[in-house]
Amino acid sequence: MSKTLVLGASTNPGRYSNIAIRRLVDQNIETTAFGIRGGTVSEVQIKDNFADFQNIDTVTLYINPKHQKEYYQKIIDLKPRRVIFNPGTENPEFFEVLENAGIEVEVACTLVLLATGQY
Repeated sequence: MSKTLVLGASTNPGRYSNIAIRRLVDQNIETTAFGIRGGTVSEVQIKDNFADFQNIDTVTLYINPKHQKEYYQKIIDLKPRRVIFNPGTENPEFFEVLENAGIEVEVACTLVLLATGQY
């Protein structure tokens, strides 16, 4: 089973990143999370150090484009197969950076992908 990193994770149950973590776990998808504040969601610890992540297949973004630049190289260094840009995170500059690094770009909603069996 592939591992997903939720980038921009929040312990606030009303945030989409939180809902995504819960739905990923519910579907038995191995899930890790990165956020600026620690905590736990569905037994997934939100970490604040990229060195803690390895063997990531999918990164699903919940970070506004203006805050993404500091994560470009960190995400590339993880060598994920794909990065999902959820609504509001679309960033053509980052699309190009990822594609040039051989990483698939998917502009979609993780929650919809999970609900429709397309994840």
